Formats: sequence, C-alpha cells, structure tokens
Amino acid sequence: MSPRPRPPATARASNAEHTAMPHLVILYTPNLEARTDMTALCRTLADVMLEQRDEDGRQVFPTGGTRVLAFPAAHFAVADGRDDYAFVYLNLRMGTGRSDAVKRKAGDDLLAAVRAHFAPIFDRQLMGCTLQIDESPGQVYDGKHSNLHPLFNKG
Repeated sequence: MSPRPRPPATARASNAEHTAMPHLVILYTPNLEARTDMTALCRTLADVMLEQRDEDGRQVFPTGGTRVLAFPAAHFAVADGRDDYAFVYLNLRMGTGRSDAVKRKAGDDLLAAVRAHFAPIFDRQLMGCTLQIDESPGQVYDGKHSNLHPLFNKG
C-alpha cells in the first residue's frame, strides 16, 4: 500500500477550521497501564468526536484537526493514598462557535464511551474519571503548522 500524497502545509487554517480545534488530552494514573488499552480508548474517543453532528447535520469536529493524546502521570496522589486508586482526567479543548446542545451531546457521548471502556476496571477497583470541555475564545497566541487539514478538506 502506497502512502497518501502529502498536501502542502498550511501555516494558518481557515476561520472555520481555526475555530474547530478539537484536542482531547487524557492524563491518567500509571496503575491503569496494565489494566486497559489506552490506545484503543484514544481511537474510540476520536471516532466519537468524528461522529458528532450539529443541528444541521454537519460534522462538528474536522477530521484533520481531531487529536486524542493520552499520558500517564509520572507522579500522582489520589485521595488518601491508602489504596491503589486510579484516576483519569480528560480535557477536550475546542474553539468557539458550537451551540450548548452540541457541546453537551459531545460531552455525554464521550463520557459514555469512557464509562464503557473502563467498566471492567470499575468492577474491580476504585477509580475516578473527570471529563471537562473548554473553549478557547481569547487566546493570546494560536500558531498552527499542519498538512493534515488539506488532506481531509478536498471540497
């Protein structure tokens, strides 16, 4: 299979793409490493994001801008530290321009996927999950350099 041709890099996305910026960052306690597949969770959550539609049926998050990244915490303390507690923090950061209903549905759908993924662990271990969604309306600097958007924005 030959690689996809690389479109020219763009220094700045169009205004519609600029406001999209769906980046989901996951921080988790490393005691989850052996108990779950975080790469599978990342793919599942990216797919949930890509399936989101607004009130007019348009894709909410652009394919080329969707990113899900997961990092184990090098150092952590959870609750009173008496047990092998686990914790997962998810933060979805996006640009402005989506309705409250769209944001709420995206959050509900993402949290449902997180709950389903971690259900086997919840049955055996004490753990917590937090999902927060932030908008970035007043950024001081938002530099971009990407050749992913043009790959998926072919008209």
